[in-house]
Amino acid sequence: MSLTPAAITERSFAIIREELAAQGLVFAPPADVVIHRIIHATADFDFARITRWSEGAIEAGVHALRRGRPILADVQMVRAGVSAEIATAMGVSVYCFVNEAQVCAQARRENITRSAAAIRYAAAQGLLAGAVVAIGNAPTALLETLTFVDRGVRPALIIGAPVGFVGTAESKALLTRRTDVPWITTEGRKGGSPVAVAIANALLRLAAGRTATEVL
Repeated sequence: MSLTPAAITERSFAIIREELAAQGLVFAPPADVVIHRIIHATADFDFARITRWSEGAIEAGVHALRRGRPILADVQMVRAGVSAEIATAMGVSVYCFVNEAQVCAQARRENITRSAAAIRYAAAQGLLAGAVVAIGNAPTALLETLTFVDRGVRPALIIGAPVGFVGTAESKALLTRRTDVPWITTEGRKGGSPVAVAIANALLRLAAGRTATEVL
């Protein structure tokens, strides 16, 4: 493996495009950036078929990030995976509150997940409205976010890609029924922190005018 990092990345995305085309799956911009980066992160071409987004959702996320709106992550793995270099250059703060003492205490007191309590904390801090919410693990965080949407607190975009077996597919199905908030999701049980990170980084790249294949 004598290829440079840039060459490896370029070849990886070329393979992705070739295999998608062979399956009759070609995505127009800007959706291609999102789909290609999810597959690059997971090596799973199923995501080309199960990734869904509401009309104008990708553009809404890009617009919010260009305005420096924050990214709220449901778990630390998502926060850590978001490109700090691009986010900083864009003036975008990336938050994850699951380890805050107040959040942990509330989760224990109310017998809810820390990710759900973190959404409540973010809302109380005035950070949920207008934010890009990136959920890659906890369906409870997605359901809590939708509860706040019902109360009139609307994020700029919800990336709803939790993974798992309990409440995961159901929470995402609820998200796809919404017309009052933009969303990007993956159908069924599949998802995960790498998927949420890939979507967030794709949006950051689009917002910053970076190429899809440029090495982070």
